[in-house]
Amino acid sequence: MPAPLTLDALSRHYEVSFTPVRAAVAALTDGGLLTKKANGRLAPTAWSPPTTTAEPLPIARLPLPPPDPSKRISFDLVTLSLEGEPLHLREEVTAEKYGLSRSAVRNILHRLAGQGLLEHIPRRGWRLRPFRQEDLRSFIEVREVLELKALDLARPRIVEADLRAILDGNLEPADEGDSPLIDNSLHAYIIGKAENIYLRDFFNRHGHYYDILFEWEDLNRSTAIETVRQHRDILTPMLEKDWRSAAKALSHHIRENHPILSRFRKPSSEGS
Repeated sequence: MPAPLTLDALSRHYEVSFTPVRAAVAALTDGGLLTKKANGRLAPTAWSPPTTTAEPLPIARLPLPPPDPSKRISFDLVTLSLEGEPLHLREEVTAEKYGLSRSAVRNILHRLAGQGLLEHIPRRGWRLRPFRQEDLRSFIEVREVLELKALDLARPRIVEADLRAILDGNLEPADEGDSPLIDNSLHAYIIGKAENIYLRDFFNRHGHYYDILFEWEDLNRSTAIETVRQHRDILTPMLEKDWRSAAKALSHHIRENHPILSRFRKPSSEGS
């Protein structure tokens, strides 16, 4: 059964606050697509097709889904995390800032807490995890060892067609104004093909937070282009079954592809 056309029902259905719903309803009403009845309820405007037409009617297309607000929220939180200080968030303030309902914001914050970006404090809200340079260094050291081991274990199960698909998803921009095309799935692919539950457990427990940081870092165009190049440097010898060169390129990529994050220093309050 379709949801009733009321501001409250539409707000709950789309998990946004009244403000964008009210604006959308006003625009649809002004455009003649919605009408307001005498009792104040909304209803679609009745439409009758013309009896004759010189051209066929256009095929109706569903509108594109709205952008995922969790991506914007996570990137905004990364920016705050890089200041290096713990920060407390309130659901009602966050919901108002992003024009979302509190239930939608709560779901997003729970998801980000599961990825390690936030910690839920009962009766106090949410605490943002501060970025620590020494944590990044420690993660990279362990990640390098485990991912190289995963590459070694994965060899018999790697499929050439899969590698070519990932390679095709990593392309440098053709023109100066274009953006590079990045496919970061290579790392998860290698770990999955290793079929080692202890390797997967480490990355499931500790990798999601850094995945968000690295994705944020790739918003920088020059960093993104370098990421594409390094991915291709790993994939090309893998396709040639030159595992020593692939491992060397993977090690370089893990250690050296963080030009932005490596510049952030710990706050002075932590000491030198």
